[in-house]
Amino acid sequence: MLAAVVASVMIHEAGHYFTARATGMKATEFFFGFGPKLWSTVRGETEYGIKAFPLGGYVRIAGMNPLEEPDPADVGRTYREKKFWQKSVVIMSGVVLHFILAYLVLLGLYLGYGIDDPDAPLSEIAVVAPTLDDGTTSPAAVAGIKPGDTVVAIDGVAVAGWEDIEIALAGRPDANVTITVERDAERLTLSTVLSSRVDAATGVTRGYLGVSPAYDRESVGFFQATGLAGRAFVNLTGRTFEALGNLVRPSSLAQLGGAFLGNTDVPNEIRPVSPVGIVQLGVESDFEFMVGLVAMVNIVLGIFNGLPLYPLDGGHFAVAVYERITHREADVRKLAPIAAAVMALMLFLFSVALLLDIVNPISLNG
Repeated sequence: MLAAVVASVMIHEAGHYFTARATGMKATEFFFGFGPKLWSTVRGETEYGIKAFPLGGYVRIAGMNPLEEPDPADVGRTYREKKFWQKSVVIMSGVVLHFILAYLVLLGLYLGYGIDDPDAPLSEIAVVAPTLDDGTTSPAAVAGIKPGDTVVAIDGVAVAGWEDIEIALAGRPDANVTITVERDAERLTLSTVLSSRVDAATGVTRGYLGVSPAYDRESVGFFQATGLAGRAFVNLTGRTFEALGNLVRPSSLAQLGGAFLGNTDVPNEIRPVSPVGIVQLGVESDFEFMVGLVAMVNIVLGIFNGLPLYPLDGGHFAVAVYERITHREADVRKLAPIAAAVMALMLFLFSVALLLDIVNPISLNG
């Protein structure tokens, strides 16, 4: 999983590097990580290497930093001398590659795994709800049921499929039940107290455990997969924008800041995740989920880098648009407070995410 994240970051930087070269710009450095240099080698006019802190990567392009005086030998090959379309291609290539990679990963998932058949629920558990609507722990989570468990009996009575499971649970609202599951070829008997929910269609109160079934899979063709991947991409992108909006609300930032004071019980809905957490999710999930997580990470990176905030890629693009419209060079020194605020926010979120992932590891079920 970590290798996939590193590869995604370097694909982003490779986009900057190759488009810079293709548009005649000089790329002087191509590094993974930041801080002290651990290793490097020079090939041609570019230094390639690794730095101590694996928090991303960068490509240094001559003339891109407006506070640096370009080498006279680089005249004609600097970023600031190029046309608007050339700057745009170089700046936004990384963002575009993240989105392309996310879509291709989703397409591969649909081609490789197909889709759930809604008419064929299985006895295997796919999702365990961590909490009820009122925030209390769900009966399934109390019992210790996990995704991938197969239900084989309820109160000692064998069940042959999801319909049997639904019938057995429906008649036991607020009752003690024992659930026998098969996990890794071992049978476990788990106990819990069901909650109750009113069926909206019938008005009948039914027992509620807090699980959803896995479904039998049906394969899809290439053209169907392209449409499904497109819809999934749009859905994930929308959810990412919503999550980022929730994350930067003052109340969310205040709650996250409380983690430094020992309050590490942060809801997953507003919790940022560090590379440590991403690896943890990958370890406890199956391959299909892990691949989907790679797509999600790329969408998050693409959206975040595309925000029109200096010094993110989107911020550089916004400056290029401003210069195109006004026909005058922007004084980016005036953007220094914005850049400082963006970097401070990034450092804060990364620090909180790392702290939480160490002291309160994130889980798919919590």
